[in-house]
Amino acid sequence: MFKHYTMNQVVLPLDLEIKLKENDIAFAIHDLVESIPEEAFEDFVRQTGRPAYHPRMMLKIILCGYTQSAFSGRKKVRFSHHSKRTDRYGFTSEFKV
Repeated sequence: MFKHYTMNQVVLPLDLEIKLKENDIAFAIHDLVESIPEEAFEDFVRQTGRPAYHPRMMLKIILCGYTQSAFSGRKKVRFSHHSKRTDRYGFTSEFKV
């Protein structure tokens, strides 16, 4: 069981200045990760405990971090706090390294 997340938000972002370019690497990463079949993530499903973040979302964060030379967990959290690319995930305030 995973926490629900969506990349197609219905409401407008608070800051209308934040908009990614059409050729941004985040879109390529999104397309790449979404092309992975759901069966590849079956080993991560747990029926007990608190719902986990979806492995697709976590993989996108990791790959986005790698493209920005953020290889450690702390750098990825710092990157995700200050990046337009990861604002929509909304999990970084809870994420501890």
